[in-house]
Amino acid sequence: MARWRKRKRRRKTRSVPGLVWLILLVLAGSVLVVGNQVYSQRQAMIQQRQAVAASKAKVAAAKRAFIERLAPYAETLQQQYNILPSVTLAQAILESDWGQSELASKYHNLFGVKGTAQQQTAIMSTKEFQHGKWVTVRAQFRVYPSDQAAMRDHALLFVNGTSWNRRQYAAVVAAQDYRTAARALQQAGYATDPEYASKLVSVIQQYKLTQYDE
Repeated sequence: MARWRKRKRRRKTRSVPGLVWLILLVLAGSVLVVGNQVYSQRQAMIQQRQAVAASKAKVAAAKRAFIERLAPYAETLQQQYNILPSVTLAQAILESDWGQSELASKYHNLFGVKGTAQQQTAIMSTKEFQHGKWVTVRAQFRVYPSDQAAMRDHALLFVNGTSWNRRQYAAVVAAQDYRTAARALQQAGYATDPEYASKLVSVIQQYKLTQYDE
């Protein structure tokens, strides 16, 4: 009986190292699983950052291309009508959302110019600031054959004014710097947005559009 108990105790004693190894293997497996999860999460974060960076780079490239495409003709219009290219480009950016708006992409209307029954127009929705708040309205907008045609018509509007006020934009044409021109545009009622002038100035400064002014 004593011998049997002794053997039994020996078997229990010999099983302890096996239990330790089992625990160690479980811990190692857990560490490996956690490590893989951390690695996968880190890789996912890296890929996400790379995708965001690539998207930003693509947007930035598209914006540069938009400016570079319109800038030469904006400079030509300055020579002909004394309209600052920085103002022309900033207005095109704001009014057309970098050429991505439906009005700009479909009808080459870069400046949100309204039309009349005697002109080729398209009926579209737009937001206007009325009585202290933004409202959506339906309006007739000019349709142009090209972006250059829209830019020329925009310059002529400043030079010739409107049918009810030939000198409505005279201060814009006379302006020698973009800040003065932006204020003159807002004072002349070009847009209903009460922050229109400050938005133009911000775009001009952010994208260094004064480099195209003589």
